[in-house]
Amino acid sequence: MSPPAAMYEPTAAPAVAPTGLKGKLVVPEAAVEGASQTKLLDHFGNKWDTFKFAPIRESQVSRAMTRRYFEDLDKYAESDVVIVGAGSCGLSTAYVLAKARPDLKIAIVEASVSPGGGAWLGGQLFSAMVMRRPAEVFLNELGVPYEEDANPNYVVVKHASLFTSTLMSKVLSFPNVKLFNATAVEDLITRPAASGDPKDTQIAGVVVNWTLVTLHHDDHSCMDPNTINAPVIISTTGHDGPFGAFCAKRLVSMGNVDKLGGMRGLDMNTAEDAIVKNTREVTKGLIIGGMELSEIDGFNRMGPTFGAMVLSGVKAAEEALKVFDERQRECAE
Repeated sequence: MSPPAAMYEPTAAPAVAPTGLKGKLVVPEAAVEGASQTKLLDHFGNKWDTFKFAPIRESQVSRAMTRRYFEDLDKYAESDVVIVGAGSCGLSTAYVLAKARPDLKIAIVEASVSPGGGAWLGGQLFSAMVMRRPAEVFLNELGVPYEEDANPNYVVVKHASLFTSTLMSKVLSFPNVKLFNATAVEDLITRPAASGDPKDTQIAGVVVNWTLVTLHHDDHSCMDPNTINAPVIISTTGHDGPFGAFCAKRLVSMGNVDKLGGMRGLDMNTAEDAIVKNTREVTKGLIIGGMELSEIDGFNRMGPTFGAMVLSGVKAAEEALKVFDERQRECAE
C-alpha cells in the first residue's frame, strides 16, 4: 500500500503570466505539454467532397456497446472500492485512489447522466470557480490554469467546467476505474457484526439500479435491483436532496447512526476546514466525505467555494488506503 505522502508526485513550479486587472494567470506545466498546431485541417481540409465514413452495420454498433458494458458489469460485480457520487469530491477521491493504487478495481456510481455534480458552474450559475488555498496544489497536479487575485488566499479557475472536465478525463483514463452513470444506489449491502450491535454492522457493497427505474418505484410494479460487492464504500453524494446524503440517511434507518446532525447555515471559514478534517470512516466499510458529511455531523455549508470538496476527496482516498487491507480480509471471511 502506498503511504499517503507518496500519493502526489512532485510537480514543477507553474508558469506565471500577467493578466492585466485581474492579476496573474498561473499555467501549470501539465496544461501545455504536447501543445502544438492541430493537424486536423491538414488531414481533412479541402477534401470534403470526397469525404466518407467507413461502412458499418447497425448491429455492430449495438454489439460493440453491449459487449463492453456487460463485460464491465461482470468485472466490477466484485470491486475493491465503490465511490457513490461523481461530483467534485467523488471524482477527486477516484483520481487519488486510482493513481496511488493502480491494482484496485474502483467503481464509481453516479445517479445523473452527466457526472460532475454541481461543479460545472460556480455559485448562482456563474462561470468562475473559486478555491481557497492550499487547494491550488490539486489544480497544479491536474494542470488546470487559474488566476491569482490581489487577495492571496484564493485562486480562480476561469470556468468551473474546465476543472471538472479535466478531472473527469483523467479519472476515466485510468484502466482500473469504471464509471456507471445513470445508475442509482438504492441500498447498502451489510454484514452482521460479531457483537450483534447494529451500530457495528459492516458495509460490504451497494445495491444499484438504473436511475430511471429508481425514480419510478412508486408508480410501477416491483423492479428488483442489482449488486456490487466491495470492502470499502466511499459516499460523496452531497447534502440532502433526491439522491443527496443517501448513505447518511440509510445509516440512520439501519441503526448505525442515531440521527442526522443536519447541515447548518453557510459559513465558509468554519465549513471547509470541518469537512476536510472530519472526512472519515463513519461505520466499518463506509467512508463519508464532502457535503454529505455535513448532514451526519451538523457542519455548516460553505457555498460557492470548492477547495473543501477537492481536499475532502484527497482525505477520503487516504482513509480508504489506511483501512482497505483490513476491510478486504474481513469481507473475505
